[in-house]
Amino acid sequence: MTSKNFKTVLSKYFSFENDTKSLDPLAEFLEGIRKSDFKDVLTYFRANDEQKNHFSQYIRNIFSERPFNLSLTEANILSENSFFSELRKRTLNKFLPSVEHDQTVWYLIDNISARPKKDLEYFHNIPENELDELLQLLGISDFIRNEKVKSELIFSMNILSWRVTGMALEVDVVRMAPEYRNFDNPFLALQNELEALAEEFKINPKLQLSSKDSRYKQIKIYTEQCLDFVNISFKNSSKYGISGKINQSLLKIRQQTTRIFEIANLLVIDSQKDDLLKSKQLIFNILSYKSHKNNIAELFNDSTRLISHLITNHTAETGSHYITANRKQYMSMFYKASGGGIIVGALCVLKMLYGFMPGSDFFHAFLYAMNYAMGFVMIYLMSFTLATKQPAMTAATMTKVLSEQGNSQKNYTEFADLVSRLFRSQFIAFVGNVLLSFPIALAIIYGLDVFFSQNLAVERSDKLLKDLDPFQSKAILHASIAGFYLFISGIISGNIANNSVFYQIPDRIAKNLTIKRWFGGKFARSLSKYYAKNWAGIISNFWFGVFLGATAPIGFFFGLDLDIRHITFAAGNFALGLYGKDFSVDSYTFWLSFLTVFLIGFFNFAVSFGLSMFLAFRSRKLNLGEVRDIYREIFRYFLRRPLSFFIPMRSVYDRKSDALISNSIPTKSEDH
Repeated sequence: MTSKNFKTVLSKYFSFENDTKSLDPLAEFLEGIRKSDFKDVLTYFRANDEQKNHFSQYIRNIFSERPFNLSLTEANILSENSFFSELRKRTLNKFLPSVEHDQTVWYLIDNISARPKKDLEYFHNIPENELDELLQLLGISDFIRNEKVKSELIFSMNILSWRVTGMALEVDVVRMAPEYRNFDNPFLALQNELEALAEEFKINPKLQLSSKDSRYKQIKIYTEQCLDFVNISFKNSSKYGISGKINQSLLKIRQQTTRIFEIANLLVIDSQKDDLLKSKQLIFNILSYKSHKNNIAELFNDSTRLISHLITNHTAETGSHYITANRKQYMSMFYKASGGGIIVGALCVLKMLYGFMPGSDFFHAFLYAMNYAMGFVMIYLMSFTLATKQPAMTAATMTKVLSEQGNSQKNYTEFADLVSRLFRSQFIAFVGNVLLSFPIALAIIYGLDVFFSQNLAVERSDKLLKDLDPFQSKAILHASIAGFYLFISGIISGNIANNSVFYQIPDRIAKNLTIKRWFGGKFARSLSKYYAKNWAGIISNFWFGVFLGATAPIGFFFGLDLDIRHITFAAGNFALGLYGKDFSVDSYTFWLSFLTVFLIGFFNFAVSFGLSMFLAFRSRKLNLGEVRDIYREIFRYFLRRPLSFFIPMRSVYDRKSDALISNSIPTKSEDH
């Protein structure tokens, strides 16, 4: 369509009485006014009554027989109860828009506006008094009083209430808000009120609501109660868990209930000036709903925020145990990390030995994955610590504490003190892991050498040392990949914990008749407690091991240089590489490998902690613009008390930090 001035369009189509139902004149007119000063449009209509009247009649003609309930009941409201189904539908609509009935306002908007968001922005930028004058000049400033318009609005509210009531009465949804069990269902009450309004309108088409009308007040009360039901359900998700389907259902209920109230407000007319205000509001609402109809970013934000909040909430419970407060806890962390280092030292040697075994790439991937997985599960069950598992857990705790503190300079300083405690906890865990994995790997390979009279590390020494050279290998990239896996394992842990609560797995185990009949009630209760405490950790550690073990063989299969580097394993491999070379390496190789071990640890930490912090910030809707102020205060605190980031030191914030951490851990009554 060629670009045309709005005057040319009006002269072409509306110099005479035109009864056309074609949408081309309106589309060309809108294109013309976008490129003009809006005041010129008003001036032209004032000076050309005939064209103004013909255009006004045309507007009435094309809208008169077109229902607009779809624009109110469908647009920008979830249509599927599954996130992936909704995502698939919106993606398809983005590239291949759905075919709508040509006699609806929905179809009209699609065909006169190729860019609904841009058009909405354009109309919002027009001065309000100028837009008001246009509607008055065209004689459509009070169309909200039109009986057909009111009929569509009331019909739309009833459609939404029927849908909302059906979803709200589902068993799993009702279970999310037990507080409402002893009250009348607000969704049923709202539905009855809207149906009564529809019946009254049939009898009296001139019916008009006001803000003092008892019917409007009842609708307002019931919609507020419905929204309160949804808010309570979301709040209870930390207590009862939640599934993706229930999350989508609650989001949909909230969207539809909010839409009902927005439509009800359009029907409220208290004075003559409300005619223009509500008529204009209906136009903007329809354009706004339509412009967001297939918004994928909003779908991701709304659908994933609660799940990520629950994941970080359950992860935060574990993370709080990784932040040391005093010398006793500090040394306890060192001993636990040392235990983890002992196991990892043995895993390094085992992986090297598995490499000598003949077999396919899949066979080696399986061996490496099981080697890591069983080792990590063993570390977890023996209450040892793998240092890099901490960031994904502690990030959630830190963000939870920050979101509950509030935002002020004093709170940022207190938070910086908490960061120093976290950092020194990470530091001593790194030290414990590395100090033990190196000598244990060295001791085991020496024992095998003595037993078999053969240095088994000779063949692998060159590769092991090359892998610790960031200039000859992709050690930094591979360390970042391991950090990403650490982040994923934290998500798995939180997701398993959430599902365990939602599906009441511990209670099912404790009350399972078969288990009680065969093993007794005491065993069932013990198994239930063990599952609740350990299952999420076991599964997340198992999959973390699978990810680490399978990456290199899978990368080789696809011809990609993929692998992982982990600080504790890097320390063990450093020991094996030195032993294979009979400790005859130049000082450059030694010190470069030594420094790379800690460089790998830094990227393990930075990637996993950074991703976890991003997820935790997003889940709690914290203002990311405040991050710079927080980091600045942490840096200042480091300059004032650098040693507190490495060793336990008394601080005026100790008691405050202890309280913040303890408050971030849900009590047992909240967990079950």
